[in-house]
Amino acid sequence: MRAAWSVVLGLVAVFALSAVARAADAGKEVTLKGTITCAKCDLGVADKCATVIKVKEGDKDVVYYLDDTSGKKNHGKICKTPTQGSVTGTVSEKGDKKVITASKVSFE
Repeated sequence: MRAAWSVVLGLVAVFALSAVARAADAGKEVTLKGTITCAKCDLGVADKCATVIKVKEGDKDVVYYLDDTSGKKNHGKICKTPTQGSVTGTVSEKGDKKVITASKVSFE
């Protein structure tokens, strides 16, 4: 019984530490590099136009939606012409989408 409680307490400690680590990363500014494009016209993953950056993470592509303000500001440049670039900002999740609140958008 004592061993079982030790295992349970160990698991609780691991989960608590991982939650603290994720909270520390929240609000941290990151730079994503990849293809800035339209979620509807190029990727076909949305019902209406939205500016996204598609980045390679490991062996799969991950799509981050730009926040409304920076998305609208930069959409004309990329809607029909995907462009390599980078987006700096803070990442959050809204529903099942990853959203980056951009402080800087650069095109190559």
